[in-house]
Amino acid sequence: MDLNNLPAFIAVARERSFTRAAAQLGVSESTLSHTIRKMEESLGIRLLTRTTRGVSPTEAGERLLASIGPYYAAIQAELAAMKELRDKPTGTFRISAHDHAASTILWPRLSPLLPLHPDLNIEINISYGLIDIVTERYDASVRNGDQVAKDMIAVRIGADLRMVVVGSPSHFAHRSKPLSPSDLLAHNCINLRLPTHGGLYAWEFARDGQQQQIQVRGQMIFNTTPQMLAAALEGHGLAYVPEDAIAQHVADGLLLTVLEDWCPAIPGYHLYYPSRRLSSPAFQLVVDTLRYQA
Repeated sequence: MDLNNLPAFIAVARERSFTRAAAQLGVSESTLSHTIRKMEESLGIRLLTRTTRGVSPTEAGERLLASIGPYYAAIQAELAAMKELRDKPTGTFRISAHDHAASTILWPRLSPLLPLHPDLNIEINISYGLIDIVTERYDASVRNGDQVAKDMIAVRIGADLRMVVVGSPSHFAHRSKPLSPSDLLAHNCINLRLPTHGGLYAWEFARDGQQQQIQVRGQMIFNTTPQMLAAALEGHGLAYVPEDAIAQHVADGLLLTVLEDWCPAIPGYHLYYPSRRLSSPAFQLVVDTLRYQA
């Protein structure tokens, strides 16, 4: 039996009239009558009793209406809810990002949206791993521009940034400041653990076309920037952190920067996501809100 005929049966059985049901469905009475007849022939049982006074379900028709009617109503309600998703920002938008991007870009820009759109939910997951956002069911992720996969759509959400090496005045009280990246091997450095491969992040430097990666050594390993910064402020070693995260500490004399001529700007943060042919209002609102305005 053609399941597409079920709405026709439900309409006639509820309205007790081919005329009203046909008007509700936007078809002719003859077409509707033919559809019901084909349905009855397919089932091998009469579903409706037709008289000059109207139409009424048979015992089999009443049973079918009682069993499938609620499901059909639930389907209609869910389809109506889909229209609401199309017309206004609603639902949950899940983003994976570094803690630095989350605290300096994502939250400051997305926070004002919540009071304006009470049906919009924002979930920010802090991760340094290069996750598969499709498999992990994220709507988008944030990474530096040079880390975005080629098959993703990337939207710049921040200016270029710079990673710098910093230490407290107490750290340098009895140690010489490093003059080249290799000098870092003589210092106690604060490492960052990367979850993707389980290794430690190699500090990256460049000057005059020369690039170096240094695998530093130290007593402490963290997996988020705030803890690395706190350890550096307490004089436990050198940290490699975003420049804007330590600007105020440098201005207050709590931290000193070194190897500045080896720390060039790197591509800023980008929001990336798979191609979406029909984006929801919530998705488009978040992307437009985060989009970088130079």
